[in-house]
Amino acid sequence: QVQLVESGGGLVQAGGSLRLSCTASGSIFSIYAMGWYRQAPGKQREWVAHITRDGGTNYADSVKGRFTISRDNPKNTAYLQMHSLKPEDTAVYYCNADITPSTAALPTSNYWGQGTQVTVSS
Repeated sequence: QVQLVESGGGLVQAGGSLRLSCTASGSIFSIYAMGWYRQAPGKQREWVAHITRDGGTNYADSVKGRFTISRDNPKNTAYLQMHSLKPEDTAVYYCNADITPSTAALPTSNYWGQGTQVTVSS
């Protein structure tokens, strides 16, 4: 059973910083792209950032220059370092990854974490 678990959310003042972590666990053969999404109250889930297995990154325009995505492949972990946080960054942040389980015959599938709340006060 493959699972993604996020951590690091919390309450921070505007202008502050947080670092989110996402760790994949279970019977894993390989992890390909990993990404972060967020969903604010009353809004649709939106893409935030993406990182390939080789470290190539992309960011939504709304976070470019403030957020940095990274990963530690041996630890099966991705990070989202967030600086200069704004109240509009308040959302539940979800980790997403394409994972091939090591269990025989299971295909590469897309997995989601349960989410971690980030609240930015003004």
